[in-house]
Amino acid sequence: MALQWLILSYVVAAEVLIAVVLTLPYPMLVKKRVVSLVSLILQPAASIVAFAGFQLLDIYWKNEHRLSCSSEVCTATERDRYEKSIYKAQRNVVLCTAGILLYWCIYRICKYNKDLELLEATEKKLKEE
Repeated sequence: MALQWLILSYVVAAEVLIAVVLTLPYPMLVKKRVVSLVSLILQPAASIVAFAGFQLLDIYWKNEHRLSCSSEVCTATERDRYEKSIYKAQRNVVLCTAGILLYWCIYRICKYNKDLELLEATEKKLKEE
């Protein structure tokens, strides 16, 4: 059960690294190559959005069907276990949301750089005419 969260945390860490690499100032030739490489990776990496979405749905379902421990019948151990599961669920929601938002940010950065490259090519063509 914890393997999926470990994988998701590694993917989010990789997305952070890619986002940092994309936003660093490089010479134009290096920037174009980095953006083209990341663009090739983006399509297969889109599965992270579906994976994180399904994990969010799983967290929601488990939250709706979780036994609440708010009465006086619960022992201190049960109450601690309940609170710990709530904190883990909140952490996992943040992780899933970060994965989806970072993927979207990387996609937009790549799209922005490609659009900028097209505009530069159009400007160069218009100057030559």
